[in-house]
Amino acid sequence: MSSSARAAAPIGVFDSGVGGLSVLRALRAELPQENFVYLSDAAHAPYGERADEYLSARAVRVADYLVAQQGVKALVVACNTATAAAIHTLRARWPGLPIVGIEPALKPAAAASQTKVVGVMATRSTLQSAKFKVLLDKLQGQAQFVLQACDGLAAAIENGDADTAQTLCARYVQAMGGFGHADGQMDHLVLGCTHYPLVESLLRNLVGPHTTLLEAGPPVSQQTRRVLAQAGLLLPPGVAGAVRLLSTGSTAELGGNAQRWLGLNGVVIRAQTETGG
Repeated sequence: MSSSARAAAPIGVFDSGVGGLSVLRALRAELPQENFVYLSDAAHAPYGERADEYLSARAVRVADYLVAQQGVKALVVACNTATAAAIHTLRARWPGLPIVGIEPALKPAAAASQTKVVGVMATRSTLQSAKFKVLLDKLQGQAQFVLQACDGLAAAIENGDADTAQTLCARYVQAMGGFGHADGQMDHLVLGCTHYPLVESLLRNLVGPHTTLLEAGPPVSQQTRRVLAQAGLLLPPGVAGAVRLLSTGSTAELGGNAQRWLGLNGVVIRAQTETGG
């Protein structure tokens, strides 16, 4: 394949469901000329309450599919949980493929915080992962982190269950303590799951105007630009790129959410990442 043909290949993006659409939104804003393939592994969701061995196996299966069947030139793992469980395995399996993972924005939150108290909302699997613990250990002494496992929240967002999402957001925000600029209050809240930015307005109403919400989409999109440029795979500015939507689960649900969150209208293809699925 020529270098120009390889550069025109799409960037693969995957998550367990619709959460990664928040990352795709940031990627398209940063790299509007690029082509994307987004895969929702909804048939195997939620990732956030799965064991690492299962997550690693699914990530490998999905990556194999995106490389072999969709011909992606790079891969973005748009899921904190999958990144923590499988990013090293994916990079070892595909050493020539630019692969960008995602992690909760603890470091920038700690650096920017004035009260030095930072809230972190994430899935239980992310908070219990070895990768997250390493990240937390590196930041010891830089800030106090208030960790909140948000069981069921990603699933409620995935299913479009607004009432449950609102109830859970209120429950978890209240459990974390005070938000604001006063001593001992959290002035930054890290959204440690890619689903959570999709209910950012709801969380904003709960924590108030003096708390900064941080998501991982923008830094991931900037890192994707850097690795593509380094590999000589960055398309020059020009015509807006295309987006292909794939799902291992309900194509109608992904289509509806893509239209709702990104304004994307189009046919969603069923992704056969394995025999019978």
